[in-house]
Formats: sequence, C-alpha cells, structure tokens
Amino acid sequence: MLEKAYQYDYLEAGCDEAGRGCLAGPVFAAAVILPEKFDLPGLTDSKQLNEAKRAELRPLIESQALAWAVAAVDHIEIDKINILNASFLAMHRAIAKLQIAPEFLIIDGNRFKPYANLPHQCIVKGDGKYLNIAAASILAKTHRDEYMEGIAIDYPHYAWSKNKGYPTVAHRLAVIEHGFSPFHRRTFNVSNPQLELEF
Repeated sequence: MLEKAYQYDYLEAGCDEAGRGCLAGPVFAAAVILPEKFDLPGLTDSKQLNEAKRAELRPLIESQALAWAVAAVDHIEIDKINILNASFLAMHRAIAKLQIAPEFLIIDGNRFKPYANLPHQCIVKGDGKYLNIAAASILAKTHRDEYMEGIAIDYPHYAWSKNKGYPTVAHRLAVIEHGFSPFHRRTFNVSNPQLELEF
C-alpha cells in the first residue's frame, strides 16, 4: 500500500521524470498535488503497469488531482546541459506550471537541484512508495509516450511507437543503419560499452 504523501504539514507535490535513458526525444517530467482524500485503486509505479493500465489511470489522475503539470526538455537542451541537469530542469518546469503552488516537494531518485527555495526530499524508488510520485510517474510516462508515437510517424524505421526511444537492440541497429534522426541525442553514443550490442 502506497502512502499518499511523505509529510502532511505542508502542501506536497510529487515529482518524477520519464525518458532519461532514451537515445531520442525529450525527457519529460510531471508534478502532482493530490487531494487529502485521494483513492485510486491500481495506482503504483508506472514501470509496474502495462500501457493499457497507464492509459486508464492517466485521465483519472488528471481529473482528481488538486493540480498537475507536465513539462519537457528537448534533445537539443539535453545535449547542451547533460541528461541529469535536463531531468532537473524538466521537473522545475513542471513545478512552475502547477496551478497551485506547492510548499514541499518529494522527488523520485537520489538527487535534485533545489527549486525556488522549496524544501524537498529525494526518495529512491519513491514511485513505488508514494501515491503523488506514482501519479507523476504515470503522467510523465504517458505524455512522453504520446509525444514519441507522434514523431514516430515520420521516422518509422526507428520503431519509436514500440520502443519510445529507449535503447533497444532494434533501435540501436536502426541508428547504425540509418544514422541519427533530427530527434536523437547526439551526446548519447550508441556504441557506448554500456549499450554494447550483442550478436
């Protein structure tokens, strides 16, 4: 059973990102503030849910949240400032877009760049512990997947409609065969040992 929030003294937003490990496309982040009496069966870490379940939960989160926002940092910015800083920036942009200003932030992961002097707490695997981070993980993931499916229409050989830009073997082979698309992150080396192709 996931907790609704990390603390209850201040209005809290949960934050998460999606697409950090991808070879192409933006990194997306979401920030979500949930009401005090929030209950959504099945809500958990987006990675534990299939695509259909995420699609089912997204409109419920968006309609029931006190406030939610999604923001992105594109591949050009990622190449300029690196993916870690881009992930922080995407979260900052999402927080800034919230219609209700949070008083406390909880962040999925172990690192974060403070935002506007707001107190925050980093939580490793927080998307499997707190409902507001889990909700943010689903919004970030589904909004990013939707974006990748949109640009996949013009670049079918990379199979982004299936892999969403993640470094699958098929995606990496497509990059080797066809070269980079305009949406690829040029600082992500496909031949990096961490992405070693296995034949």
